[in-house]
Amino acid sequence: MDKIVVNKLDLFYGDQQALNNIGIAMKERSVTALIGPSGCGKSTFLRTLNRMQDLIPSVKITGQVKIDGQDIYATGTDVVLLRKKVGMVFQNPNPFPKSVFENVAYGPRIHGETDKKKLSEIVETSLKDAALWNEVKDRLHESALGLSGGQQQRLCIARLLAVGPEILLMDEPTSALDPISTMKIEELISELKDKYTIIIVTHNMHQASRVSDRTAFFLSGDLIEEDVTSVLFTRPAKKKTEDYISGRFG
Repeated sequence: MDKIVVNKLDLFYGDQQALNNIGIAMKERSVTALIGPSGCGKSTFLRTLNRMQDLIPSVKITGQVKIDGQDIYATGTDVVLLRKKVGMVFQNPNPFPKSVFENVAYGPRIHGETDKKKLSEIVETSLKDAALWNEVKDRLHESALGLSGGQQQRLCIARLLAVGPEILLMDEPTSALDPISTMKIEELISELKDKYTIIIVTHNMHQASRVSDRTAFFLSGDLIEEDVTSVLFTRPAKKKTEDYISGRFG
């Protein structure tokens, strides 16, 4: 079943068009990778899925982004609730300068959870789901800034999971990490897709081929091609896709 359906999506920064007539459907509980050279529009597109682009004054967006059949750009959309449902992990880990526990409990507290027992349960479950519990269970009340980069990124994922999202957006989540931490995040993505719909922007085509079910190739603001990952990497339909994945440019 399609979780996200995008139709005729255009995005402008002032007079400059950054996304051109994008149309794509993304299935529930699967991983879609967005690939393409720097500046091709993949991160811009990712941020349209939880209206992060609203924070930039000069942006104008037309078209539709439907999640569970609802257009998230329709008048009256509750953007706070949208971002609870559609969480985001950024390129560099960005834990709050608080304890590990408080990082994960932050979201549920904001959304009104005050019961200490319930908060403890949410924190433990979220850290387990982010494959971090065993590493931090004895350090819950120490600063999150003392964790390694890879641990901090998994903590940011746990912080997202704590508010009960349905969709996880990941903008190059491993580009600042070492190979072992990268492998742990990739393993985690494969586990999380049993419960969540995941869209990941990655520069690393090997990573896209390892973690995703489907891959979309962006170039100069256009969606050139989207297909089952194994098909796109072995039998691309478009010459531009073939040139990119074979390393002729980008």
